[in-house]
Amino acid sequence: MAEAGSPTKAPADRLDQIYDGLKQKSTAKQAIYRNTRAAFDCLRTVSQELVRELASKRPPLDASVVLEYHAVNELEFHIRFSGDLLVFVMHSNIVTFPDEYGPMPSAYVNADFRRRFFGHIMAYNFMADSIKYQRLNDPGYLVGRLLVNIDNHYFLEGVQQLELPNNDMSDNVLTADAMRLFIESAMIAAVNNDLIAPPLPEIQKINVKQKLENQQVSRGSKVGFSFSHEQVI
Repeated sequence: MAEAGSPTKAPADRLDQIYDGLKQKSTAKQAIYRNTRAAFDCLRTVSQELVRELASKRPPLDASVVLEYHAVNELEFHIRFSGDLLVFVMHSNIVTFPDEYGPMPSAYVNADFRRRFFGHIMAYNFMADSIKYQRLNDPGYLVGRLLVNIDNHYFLEGVQQLELPNNDMSDNVLTADAMRLFIESAMIAAVNNDLIAPPLPEIQKINVKQKLENQQVSRGSKVGFSFSHEQVI
């Protein structure tokens, strides 16, 4: 009998259950991370190819149209096109969602508990000048989020301007063509979402902090994005 205050030894079967659960989840999450990393690397490659293709279509003397790919680190890269900046970020952790969210209620996900876990890649749209001039209060907008599972299938959710595929994950296999469609759709959504200048009463005053931080009070903001939270499964 254990002394008062000393830990009680857990039965071997419980320890085995804990170990087996940790092993299964850990193995699944490592596989999902590798799939997500491969998808992110594919996005990098496709982005560079797309930038080169667009640059070849640009008139040689039209230097005002900026087109460039910029690698930030292993989990982030940017595409700059004229006044817009798309920021692609891969999250390092594997996540899951409530039972009623997105792909979770589908028969495909429920057929294997490992399919309840996802790697995720986000695409944000910023104004390029926000980064260039370090206007820290300027907003960025989530354009799309790519969820990747253990089968190397994906679920894409985002603004209504994206050309979202049929979101039955059992059909959506990650391919270079699918990643290109994601990038092209995000760029089209960003280009078509124009800046809206604030009304005059909102910019009548500027404080010293805004001046010192090089904030432009008259800067516009993008208000045209409409996010579709209700995805059809």
